[in-house]
Amino acid sequence: MEPVSTGVSGDVTLMSRSAPARPHLGATVSAVIPCLDEEEAIFGVVTAVRAQGVAEVIVVDGGSRDRTVERAAAAGAQVVAEPRRGYGRSLQSGIAAARADADILLFLDGDGSDRPEFIPGLIAPIVGGRAIFVHGSRTRGEREPGSLSPPQLAAGYLAGVLLRLFYGVRFTDMSPFRAVRRDVLMRLGMRETSYGWNLEMLMRVAAERLSSVEIPVGQRRRVGGVSKVSGNPGAGIKAAWTITVTFVRLLLSLRREQRSRGVA
Repeated sequence: MEPVSTGVSGDVTLMSRSAPARPHLGATVSAVIPCLDEEEAIFGVVTAVRAQGVAEVIVVDGGSRDRTVERAAAAGAQVVAEPRRGYGRSLQSGIAAARADADILLFLDGDGSDRPEFIPGLIAPIVGGRAIFVHGSRTRGEREPGSLSPPQLAAGYLAGVLLRLFYGVRFTDMSPFRAVRRDVLMRLGMRETSYGWNLEMLMRVAAERLSSVEIPVGQRRRVGGVSKVSGNPGAGIKAAWTITVTFVRLLLSLRREQRSRGVA
């Protein structure tokens, strides 16, 4: 599905021409979008996410030096400042800012690479009682050339192998695009402050044997600039190292937690 240009300052609203303007999601959904210096993309991202029927969009700004904050607010987002660096910290701040009556928390990135038209598909299994957690796989579905780097693909594959080996679950990616029941998320005990957050959630969902679904969502190339994770070799190596260390550390930690609760 092709994006529809808004014609305003180069912004792109990521909506399908055939998609309904505001789908009824059947639940109160708060969308959390962490971002840093995403002036080119954030207006279109917020506009497209709001068009999918979510109750609110929370943009957590990590200290942008461009007009990200202004563009997010202009598109109708609630903007939360998180001066401490760290992907996980930003998500925790967004979760804390979510409205009290939110049933489901939705997470996606603010660079335009995630496809908001798949939001109803992420929410439906939770509303229908078929899942507590829904993961959007970027490696499945339509993927634009260059939208995922080789290190990202390899990291997602490795994480999938390890999760299947140790927990018997099948995830094909470590996508940021995901949805979870809020009450369950608050009990998971998420602790990661870095890019290890996404892997930690998969591991905790698997360790708790929570009902989960993965759907194909594909991936677009980000709007403007380069990825903070994979846009340069140094960042890619750092992210891969964080993921590897996080898996080993969390595996041991989760096993200690389970033993303390008497869980086999």
